[in-house]
Amino acid sequence: MSLLLDPKGAEQEESHWLSVSDLMAGLMMVFLFIAIALMRQAFIERDKVKDVAIAYQENQVAIYDALMSEFEEDLEKWDADIDKESLTFTFRSPDVLFARGKIEVSPRYQQLLSEFFPRYMQVLNKFSHSINEVRIEGHTSSIWNSSSTEAEAYFHNMALSQGRTRSVLAYVHDLDSVERFRPWIKRHFAAVGLSSSRVVLDRNGREDRLRSRRVTFRVITNADIQMRKILELGE
Repeated sequence: MSLLLDPKGAEQEESHWLSVSDLMAGLMMVFLFIAIALMRQAFIERDKVKDVAIAYQENQVAIYDALMSEFEEDLEKWDADIDKESLTFTFRSPDVLFARGKIEVSPRYQQLLSEFFPRYMQVLNKFSHSINEVRIEGHTSSIWNSSSTEAEAYFHNMALSQGRTRSVLAYVHDLDSVERFRPWIKRHFAAVGLSSSRVVLDRNGREDRLRSRRVTFRVITNADIQMRKILELGE
């Protein structure tokens, strides 16, 4: 017995499959356009972040160069240095800065700060739009006295380093020569005591107790804030 195909039915079935294939092709085109749009947006966001990163690096270099131009001849006599990567200005002579175990700024350090800080503010003022914070950071060695435990020494030094940075900030804030900068100083300066959390090590990896006792001025730019804003706008 032979089966005869209905030509009309065959045509309908073929038409049905053509409609499904057309639909699938259309959906693939839609997904392709969506993928292209998403990739384009991702590239735009990447380029924005890249631009901010480049601007951040250029700004870091510009601030460092300005600080070096202003202070390079003073660094040796002050026993100070400027770190290019972190924009940290470090005073490294603890005996000049404070009496042992005291938070009051020594007369010698007052004289040094009176010479340093107005010039420092003049440099920072040129970059004020790109600076988020300036931290005065106090650092100590890991010891306190022979009877203190490691934890006791850490927290005693925390109070000491915090007190010293507050004394430094209070002194420079009240200098007559920086009066016009005081509103900006109040908004952007912070006094931070770091105790012995970032001690300086010698070549053998041991703590250099003398160099660990220091006060630093660190500039933090607003590049990370700009990156967050870009990412939030893209959401």
